[in-house]
Amino acid sequence: MTMNGTSAATSGSLGAGRVDWVDYAKGICIIMVVMMHSVLGVEKAAEQTGFMHYVVMFAKPFRMPDFFLISGLFLSVVIGRDWRTYLDRKVMHFAYFYVLWVTIQFGFKAPSLAAEAGWDKVGLMYLESFIEPFGTLWFIYLLPIFFVVTKLTRNVHPLIIWLIGAVLEMSHIVTGWTVIDEFCSRFVYFFTGYIVAAYVFALSDCARARPGLALAGLAAWALVNGGLVGLDVSEWPIVSLALGLAGACAIIVTGTLLARAQWLTFLRFCGEHSIVIYLAFFLPMAASRTLLLRFGVIHDIGLVALIVTAVGVAGSLVIWRLALAARANFLFERPAAFWIAPKKAAPSLQAAE
Repeated sequence: MTMNGTSAATSGSLGAGRVDWVDYAKGICIIMVVMMHSVLGVEKAAEQTGFMHYVVMFAKPFRMPDFFLISGLFLSVVIGRDWRTYLDRKVMHFAYFYVLWVTIQFGFKAPSLAAEAGWDKVGLMYLESFIEPFGTLWFIYLLPIFFVVTKLTRNVHPLIIWLIGAVLEMSHIVTGWTVIDEFCSRFVYFFTGYIVAAYVFALSDCARARPGLALAGLAAWALVNGGLVGLDVSEWPIVSLALGLAGACAIIVTGTLLARAQWLTFLRFCGEHSIVIYLAFFLPMAASRTLLLRFGVIHDIGLVALIVTAVGVAGSLVIWRLALAARANFLFERPAAFWIAPKKAAPSLQAAE
Protein backbone atom coordinates (compact mmCIF):
# COMPACT_ATOMS: atom_id res chain seq x y z
CA MET A 1 0.00 0.00 0.00
CA THR A 2 2.84 2.32 -0.78
CA MET A 3 1.91 5.94 -1.21
CA ASN A 4 4.24 7.11 -3.96
CA GLY A 5 3.42 9.58 -6.68
CA THR A 6 4.59 12.37 -8.92
CA SER A 7 2.88 14.94 -6.72
CA ALA A 8 5.24 14.21 -3.87
CA ALA A 9 7.70 16.91 -4.84
CA THR A 10 5.19 19.63 -4.08
CA SER A 11 3.79 18.10 -0.92
CA GLY A 12 6.69 17.46 1.40
CA SER A 13 8.21 14.31 0.01
CA LEU A 14 10.56 12.18 2.04
CA GLY A 15 13.31 10.88 -0.20
CA ALA A 16 12.39 8.13 -2.70
CA GLY A 17 9.12 9.87 -3.50
CA ARG A 18 7.51 9.29 -0.07
CA VAL A 19 5.12 11.97 1.13
CA ASP A 20 5.60 12.93 4.75
CA TRP A 21 2.02 13.88 5.60
CA VAL A 22 0.68 10.72 3.96
CA ASP A 23 2.86 8.59 6.22
CA TYR A 24 1.70 10.57 9.24
CA ALA A 25 -1.93 10.15 8.19
CA LYS A 26 -1.47 6.42 7.62
CA GLY A 27 0.19 6.17 11.03
CA ILE A 28 -2.82 7.78 12.68
CA CYS A 29 -5.13 5.48 10.71
CA ILE A 30 -3.40 2.23 11.60
CA ILE A 31 -3.17 3.14 15.28
CA MET A 32 -6.90 3.88 15.30
CA VAL A 33 -7.56 0.48 13.74
CA VAL A 34 -5.45 -1.30 16.37
CA MET A 35 -7.13 0.80 19.04
CA MET A 36 -10.60 -0.21 17.91
CA HIS A 37 -9.83 -3.93 17.96
CA SER A 38 -7.96 -3.63 21.27
CA VAL A 39 -10.60 -1.59 23.08
CA LEU A 40 -13.58 -3.60 21.91
CA GLY A 41 -11.76 -6.86 22.59
CA VAL A 42 -10.86 -5.82 26.15
CA GLU A 43 -14.36 -4.53 26.86
CA LYS A 44 -15.98 -7.70 25.53
CA ALA A 45 -13.70 -9.92 27.61
CA ALA A 46 -14.13 -7.79 30.74
CA GLU A 47 -17.84 -7.20 30.14
CA GLN A 48 -17.48 -3.51 30.95
CA THR A 49 -16.46 -0.29 29.23
CA GLY A 50 -13.75 2.25 29.98
CA PHE A 51 -12.78 5.75 28.91
CA MET A 52 -11.17 4.46 25.69
CA HIS A 53 -14.62 3.41 24.50
CA TYR A 54 -15.47 7.07 23.87
CA VAL A 55 -12.28 7.61 21.88
CA VAL A 56 -13.18 4.66 19.67
CA MET A 57 -16.73 5.93 19.20
CA PHE A 58 -15.45 9.41 18.28
CA ALA A 59 -13.24 7.88 15.59
CA LYS A 60 -15.83 5.46 14.24
CA PRO A 61 -17.28 7.77 11.54
CA PHE A 62 -13.89 8.31 9.88
CA ARG A 63 -11.57 5.50 11.06
CA MET A 64 -11.88 3.36 7.92
CA PRO A 65 -13.03 6.05 5.43
CA ASP A 66 -9.75 7.92 5.79
CA PHE A 67 -7.71 4.73 5.35
CA PHE A 68 -9.53 3.85 2.13
CA LEU A 69 -9.41 7.43 0.82
CA ILE A 70 -5.65 7.56 1.34
CA SER A 71 -5.32 4.14 -0.33
CA GLY A 72 -6.86 5.57 -3.49
CA LEU A 73 -4.74 8.73 -3.68
CA PHE A 74 -2.02 7.47 -6.01
CA LEU A 75 -4.10 5.08 -8.09
CA SER A 76 -4.06 7.42 -11.09
CA VAL A 77 -0.30 6.83 -11.37
CA VAL A 78 -0.71 3.08 -11.94
CA ILE A 79 -4.23 2.51 -13.23
CA GLY A 80 -3.10 2.81 -16.86
CA ARG A 81 -0.71 -0.14 -16.60
CA ASP A 82 -1.41 -3.34 -18.52
CA TRP A 83 -3.68 -5.80 -16.74
CA ARG A 84 -0.95 -8.32 -15.95
CA THR A 85 1.23 -5.75 -14.20
CA TYR A 86 -1.76 -4.13 -12.53
CA LEU A 87 -3.06 -7.42 -11.16
CA ASP A 88 0.39 -8.34 -9.92
CA ARG A 89 0.87 -5.07 -8.02
CA LYS A 90 -2.71 -4.56 -6.83
CA VAL A 91 -4.18 -8.05 -6.46
CA MET A 92 -1.47 -10.71 -6.15
CA HIS A 93 0.45 -8.49 -3.74
CA PHE A 94 -2.38 -8.39 -1.20
CA ALA A 95 -3.58 -11.92 -1.98
CA TYR A 96 -0.18 -13.28 -0.97
CA PHE A 97 -0.29 -11.58 2.42
CA TYR A 98 -3.90 -12.52 3.00
CA VAL A 99 -3.34 -16.23 2.35
CA LEU A 100 -0.16 -16.27 4.42
CA TRP A 101 -1.51 -14.38 7.41
CA VAL A 102 -4.94 -15.97 7.49
CA THR A 103 -3.07 -19.28 7.75
CA ILE A 104 -0.91 -17.91 10.56
CA GLN A 105 -3.93 -16.57 12.42
CA PHE A 106 -5.71 -19.90 12.08
CA GLY A 107 -2.65 -21.63 13.45
CA PHE A 108 -2.94 -19.59 16.65
CA LYS A 109 -6.71 -19.65 16.90
CA ALA A 110 -7.38 -23.25 15.82
CA PRO A 111 -7.30 -24.73 19.37
CA SER A 112 -9.89 -22.27 20.70
CA LEU A 113 -12.01 -22.66 17.57
CA ALA A 114 -11.85 -26.43 17.91
CA ALA A 115 -12.88 -26.20 21.57
CA GLU A 116 -16.01 -24.33 20.51
CA ALA A 117 -16.96 -26.12 17.30
CA GLY A 118 -14.81 -29.29 17.13
CA TRP A 119 -11.75 -30.01 15.01
CA ASP A 120 -13.92 -31.28 12.15
CA LYS A 121 -15.24 -27.74 11.71
CA VAL A 122 -11.89 -25.94 11.81
CA GLY A 123 -10.84 -27.04 8.33
CA LEU A 124 -14.16 -25.88 6.91
CA MET A 125 -13.81 -22.54 8.70
CA TYR A 126 -10.36 -22.12 7.18
CA LEU A 127 -11.73 -22.70 3.66
CA GLU A 128 -14.60 -20.33 4.36
CA SER A 129 -12.07 -17.59 5.18
CA PHE A 130 -11.33 -17.32 1.45
CA ILE A 131 -14.95 -16.31 0.87
CA GLU A 132 -15.72 -14.59 4.15
CA PRO A 133 -12.64 -12.58 5.29
CA PHE A 134 -11.25 -13.79 8.59
CA GLY A 135 -10.88 -11.59 11.64
CA THR A 136 -8.88 -8.41 11.22
CA LEU A 137 -7.74 -9.18 7.66
CA TRP A 138 -10.82 -7.98 5.78
CA PHE A 139 -9.13 -4.71 4.72
CA ILE A 140 -6.46 -6.38 2.55
CA TYR A 141 -9.11 -8.78 1.22
CA LEU A 142 -11.32 -5.90 0.08
CA LEU A 143 -8.66 -3.51 -1.22
CA PRO A 144 -7.79 -5.58 -4.35
CA ILE A 145 -11.49 -5.71 -5.20
CA PHE A 146 -11.58 -1.91 -5.12
CA PHE A 147 -8.54 -1.74 -7.39
CA VAL A 148 -10.10 -4.11 -9.94
CA VAL A 149 -13.53 -2.46 -9.92
CA THR A 150 -11.98 0.97 -10.40
CA LYS A 151 -9.92 -0.14 -13.37
CA LEU A 152 -12.88 -1.96 -14.95
CA THR A 153 -15.00 1.19 -14.71
CA ARG A 154 -12.38 3.77 -15.65
CA ASN A 155 -14.15 4.49 -18.97
CA VAL A 156 -17.36 5.37 -17.14
CA HIS A 157 -17.76 9.00 -16.09
CA PRO A 158 -16.29 9.29 -12.56
CA LEU A 159 -19.31 11.21 -11.29
CA ILE A 160 -21.60 8.28 -12.13
CA ILE A 161 -19.39 5.81 -10.25
CA TRP A 162 -19.07 8.21 -7.31
CA LEU A 163 -22.83 8.72 -7.08
CA ILE A 164 -23.41 4.96 -7.15
CA GLY A 165 -20.83 4.55 -4.38
CA ALA A 166 -22.43 7.35 -2.35
CA VAL A 167 -25.88 5.77 -2.65
CA LEU A 168 -24.48 2.39 -1.57
CA GLU A 169 -22.80 3.99 1.46
CA MET A 170 -25.92 5.85 2.51
CA SER A 171 -28.08 2.74 2.07
CA HIS A 172 -26.28 1.04 4.97
CA ILE A 173 -26.66 -2.36 3.35
CA VAL A 174 -26.44 -5.31 5.73
CA THR A 175 -26.39 -8.79 4.18
CA GLY A 176 -24.17 -10.52 6.72
CA TRP A 177 -21.43 -10.98 4.10
CA THR A 178 -18.40 -8.86 4.94
CA VAL A 179 -17.25 -8.31 1.35
CA ILE A 180 -20.65 -7.08 0.17
CA ASP A 181 -21.40 -4.95 3.23
CA GLU A 182 -17.95 -3.36 3.48
CA PHE A 183 -17.76 -2.80 -0.27
CA CYS A 184 -21.01 -0.87 -0.16
CA SER A 185 -19.89 1.09 2.90
CA ARG A 186 -16.30 1.91 1.85
CA PHE A 187 -15.90 2.00 -1.92
CA VAL A 188 -17.03 5.62 -2.21
CA TYR A 189 -14.11 6.73 -0.03
CA PHE A 190 -11.52 4.79 -2.01
CA PHE A 191 -12.94 6.15 -5.27
CA THR A 192 -13.02 9.66 -3.83
CA GLY A 193 -9.30 9.45 -3.08
CA TYR A 194 -8.71 8.37 -6.65
CA ILE A 195 -10.71 11.11 -8.42
CA VAL A 196 -9.98 14.09 -6.15
CA ALA A 197 -6.31 13.39 -5.37
CA ALA A 198 -5.24 16.79 -6.73
CA TYR A 199 -7.66 18.55 -4.37
CA VAL A 200 -6.44 16.47 -1.44
CA PHE A 201 -2.87 17.59 -2.12
CA ALA A 202 -4.13 21.17 -2.46
CA LEU A 203 -5.81 20.85 0.96
CA SER A 204 -2.56 19.62 2.44
CA ASP A 205 -0.61 22.46 0.85
CA CYS A 206 -3.12 24.98 2.24
CA ALA A 207 -2.88 23.50 5.74
CA ARG A 208 0.91 23.63 5.56
CA ALA A 209 0.83 27.27 4.48
CA ARG A 210 -1.84 28.37 6.99
CA PRO A 211 -1.47 26.29 10.16
CA GLY A 212 -3.56 28.66 12.29
CA LEU A 213 -6.54 28.36 9.98
CA ALA A 214 -6.01 24.61 9.78
CA LEU A 215 -6.09 24.28 13.58
CA ALA A 216 -9.29 26.32 13.76
CA GLY A 217 -10.85 24.04 11.15
CA LEU A 218 -9.79 20.94 13.10
CA ALA A 219 -11.32 22.34 16.30
CA ALA A 220 -14.63 23.03 14.53
CA TRP A 221 -14.62 19.57 12.96
CA ALA A 222 -13.92 17.88 16.30
CA LEU A 223 -16.87 19.65 17.93
CA VAL A 224 -19.25 18.74 15.09
CA ASN A 225 -18.06 15.14 14.82
CA GLY A 226 -18.16 14.61 18.57
CA GLY A 227 -21.55 16.26 18.87
CA LEU A 228 -23.16 14.14 16.16
CA VAL A 229 -21.64 10.98 17.62
CA GLY A 230 -22.94 11.96 21.05
CA LEU A 231 -26.41 12.58 19.65
CA ASP A 232 -26.29 9.11 18.06
CA VAL A 233 -27.02 10.44 14.58
CA SER A 234 -23.59 9.87 13.04
CA GLU A 235 -24.80 6.79 11.15
CA TRP A 236 -27.79 8.46 9.55
CA PRO A 237 -27.80 8.54 5.72
CA ILE A 238 -25.96 11.57 4.31
CA VAL A 239 -24.61 12.34 7.80
CA SER A 240 -22.43 9.21 7.76
CA LEU A 241 -21.02 10.06 4.34
CA ALA A 242 -20.38 13.68 5.30
CA LEU A 243 -18.63 12.70 8.53
CA GLY A 244 -16.55 10.08 6.73
CA LEU A 245 -15.30 12.59 4.16
CA ALA A 246 -14.86 15.38 6.72
CA GLY A 247 -12.95 13.06 9.04
CA ALA A 248 -10.67 11.95 6.22
CA CYS A 249 -9.90 15.61 5.49
CA ALA A 250 -9.24 16.18 9.20
CA ILE A 251 -6.72 13.33 9.33
CA ILE A 252 -5.02 14.70 6.20
CA VAL A 253 -4.76 18.15 7.78
CA THR A 254 -3.53 16.69 11.06
CA GLY A 255 -0.90 14.64 9.24
CA THR A 256 0.21 17.74 7.36
CA LEU A 257 0.57 19.84 10.52
CA LEU A 258 2.53 17.11 12.29
CA ALA A 259 4.79 16.72 9.24
CA ARG A 260 5.28 20.49 9.09
CA ALA A 261 6.37 20.61 12.74
CA GLN A 262 8.14 17.23 12.63
CA TRP A 263 6.34 16.18 15.81
CA LEU A 264 5.43 12.65 16.89
CA THR A 265 7.69 11.08 14.29
CA PHE A 266 6.78 7.62 15.56
CA LEU A 267 3.44 8.17 13.78
CA ARG A 268 5.28 8.61 10.51
CA PHE A 269 7.24 5.43 11.15
CA CYS A 270 4.01 3.56 11.85
CA GLY A 271 2.57 4.94 8.62
CA GLU A 272 5.59 3.79 6.64
CA HIS A 273 5.01 0.29 8.03
CA SER A 274 1.22 0.33 8.30
CA ILE A 275 0.68 -3.01 6.60
CA VAL A 276 3.33 -4.63 8.80
CA ILE A 277 1.37 -3.45 11.85
CA TYR A 278 -1.93 -4.46 10.29
CA LEU A 279 -0.74 -8.00 9.60
CA ALA A 280 0.92 -8.75 12.93
CA PHE A 281 -0.81 -6.74 15.65
CA PHE A 282 -3.36 -9.46 16.46
CA LEU A 283 -0.82 -11.61 18.30
CA PRO A 284 0.66 -9.09 20.79
CA MET A 285 -2.80 -7.56 21.19
CA ALA A 286 -4.45 -10.86 22.13
CA ALA A 287 -1.55 -11.94 24.35
CA SER A 288 -1.39 -8.69 26.32
CA ARG A 289 -5.18 -8.57 26.70
CA THR A 290 -5.26 -12.09 28.12
CA LEU A 291 -2.40 -11.48 30.54
CA LEU A 292 -3.65 -8.13 31.83
CA LEU A 293 -7.19 -9.34 32.39
CA ARG A 294 -6.19 -12.70 33.87
CA PHE A 295 -3.84 -11.30 36.49
CA GLY A 296 -5.95 -8.20 37.16
CA VAL A 297 -3.02 -5.99 38.14
CA ILE A 298 -4.69 -2.97 36.50
CA HIS A 299 -8.35 -2.45 37.37
CA ASP A 300 -9.12 0.50 35.08
CA ILE A 301 -10.48 -1.07 31.88
CA GLY A 302 -9.73 2.06 29.87
CA LEU A 303 -6.08 1.94 30.92
CA VAL A 304 -5.93 -1.77 30.13
CA ALA A 305 -7.30 -1.08 26.64
CA LEU A 306 -4.78 1.72 26.12
CA ILE A 307 -1.89 -0.53 27.14
CA VAL A 308 -3.14 -3.33 24.88
CA THR A 309 -3.28 -0.86 22.00
CA ALA A 310 0.30 0.26 22.59
CA VAL A 311 1.51 -3.33 22.90
CA GLY A 312 -0.35 -4.27 19.73
CA VAL A 313 1.42 -1.56 17.73
CA ALA A 314 4.88 -1.95 19.27
CA GLY A 315 4.68 -5.73 19.37
CA SER A 316 3.89 -5.99 15.67
CA LEU A 317 6.97 -3.92 14.85
CA VAL A 318 9.08 -6.14 17.12
CA ILE A 319 7.75 -9.23 15.32
CA TRP A 320 8.70 -7.60 12.00
CA ARG A 321 12.25 -6.85 13.17
CA LEU A 322 12.66 -10.37 14.56
CA ALA A 323 11.41 -11.83 11.27
CA LEU A 324 14.00 -9.83 9.33
CA ALA A 325 16.74 -10.83 11.78
CA ALA A 326 15.75 -14.48 11.39
CA ARG A 327 15.70 -14.08 7.59
CA ALA A 328 11.99 -14.87 7.57
CA ASN A 329 11.43 -11.92 5.23
CA PHE A 330 8.65 -13.79 3.43
CA LEU A 331 6.35 -12.92 6.34
CA PHE A 332 6.35 -9.26 5.34
CA GLU A 333 7.85 -9.24 1.84
CA ARG A 334 6.42 -11.01 -1.19
CA PRO A 335 8.96 -13.44 -2.70
CA ALA A 336 9.72 -13.17 -6.40
CA ALA A 337 8.22 -16.64 -6.90
CA PHE A 338 4.81 -15.11 -6.27
CA TRP A 339 5.11 -12.37 -8.89
CA ILE A 340 3.11 -12.78 -12.09
CA ALA A 341 4.62 -9.79 -13.87
CA PRO A 342 8.28 -8.79 -14.22
CA LYS A 343 9.64 -5.68 -12.60
CA LYS A 344 12.77 -3.88 -13.71
CA ALA A 345 15.54 -4.16 -11.16
CA ALA A 346 13.12 -5.96 -8.87
CA PRO A 347 14.38 -7.24 -5.53
CA SER A 348 13.88 -10.89 -4.67
CA LEU A 349 10.99 -9.85 -2.46
CA GLN A 350 8.38 -7.08 -2.51
CA ALA A 351 7.66 -5.57 0.86
CA ALA A 352 4.15 -5.47 2.29
CA GLU A 353 4.30 -1.69 2.06
